[in-house]
Amino acid sequence: MSALFSPIKLRGLTLKNRVVVSPMCQYSAEDGVPTDWHFTHINNLSLSGASMFCIEATHVEAIGRITPGCLGLYSDAAEAALKQILASVRKHSTTAVAMQLAHAGRKASSARPWDGGQLIPVSEGGWQTVAPSALPHKEGEAAPLALDAAGLTRIREAFVEAAKRAERIGIDAIELHGAHGYLLHQFLSPISNRRTDEYGGSLQNRMRFPLEVYDAVRAVFPHDKPIGMRVSSTDWVEGGWDLAQTIEFASALKARGIDWIDASSGGVSPLQKIPLGPGYQVHFADAIRRETGLPTIAVGMISDAKHAEEIVASGKADMVALGRGMLYDPRWGWHAAAELGGEVEAPPQYWRSQPSTQKALFGKTTFGAR
Repeated sequence: MSALFSPIKLRGLTLKNRVVVSPMCQYSAEDGVPTDWHFTHINNLSLSGASMFCIEATHVEAIGRITPGCLGLYSDAAEAALKQILASVRKHSTTAVAMQLAHAGRKASSARPWDGGQLIPVSEGGWQTVAPSALPHKEGEAAPLALDAAGLTRIREAFVEAAKRAERIGIDAIELHGAHGYLLHQFLSPISNRRTDEYGGSLQNRMRFPLEVYDAVRAVFPHDKPIGMRVSSTDWVEGGWDLAQTIEFASALKARGIDWIDASSGGVSPLQKIPLGPGYQVHFADAIRRETGLPTIAVGMISDAKHAEEIVASGKADMVALGRGMLYDPRWGWHAAAELGGEVEAPPQYWRSQPSTQKALFGKTTFGAR
């Protein structure tokens, strides 16, 4: 039996396999509101064979968006549009739908990647960014404003309100974005956090605001629905955030009831040096799982079905999440199941696509027609 296509239970949510579609920014929203592109993108990948699809980084306030085209959940218009998309998904897919709640901090007000991805000055339509400390992400950029007590409260409450909206539209799970150099990661890393108050300095202080955000979201999201967090396991910069600190942070989250850790890396500094290659981050998920006992998701250049199977079967991670691989092959889950002897769910309109040489990929052996 395939380990990758075995079930896993996260609180009241049972997933039929261990394949997740990673949250992938589409940079195609209008003032945070999803567009027809999101309708197509989400409905398409909800039929990938993955047991859970995670909606892209969904920002909790307008100035927290990475780009002007990034998705948000801070308005009634965005809530209504996402609710309509979710209703369409539910008609044809049993895939669980999660949402990654995020705030970009000092990496906000950036151009879309295909427009260069650099900071947009306020004079050119950008906005003033905020961060733990008034340190720019990149030398020569305008500095963010250091958050004061009122700013911290505003952002914490913005996460809470977004979580309430997520519940109203029927989201099955939440992932908090604590990685890739965005706001929660900025608090964790000594590279971006130079505060001298209770939110800076020691590891315990740097963890304080991300833990407060988790606690606040957990308090308003239904108890039977899981919440996880994506973390950058290392900054890949000497003197920055590292795996040992990540494990301490994960242990603090475990004590608060976190349901998984999504183990990514990097993003807080342009000085990072990342040794890219298939599965280059899997050892982070493995270490966090071994040291804390938490379920982990392995991510990063995983595209081969046998590789994904080995990761789960060997206990290096409990799930694998694919991003670019899913964009390239939107039926990756089907093809992996066929290769590994697993089963996936698919709408009956597609059952006849199963090759005659494949045994019960959809749990069906015949397709009748007159």
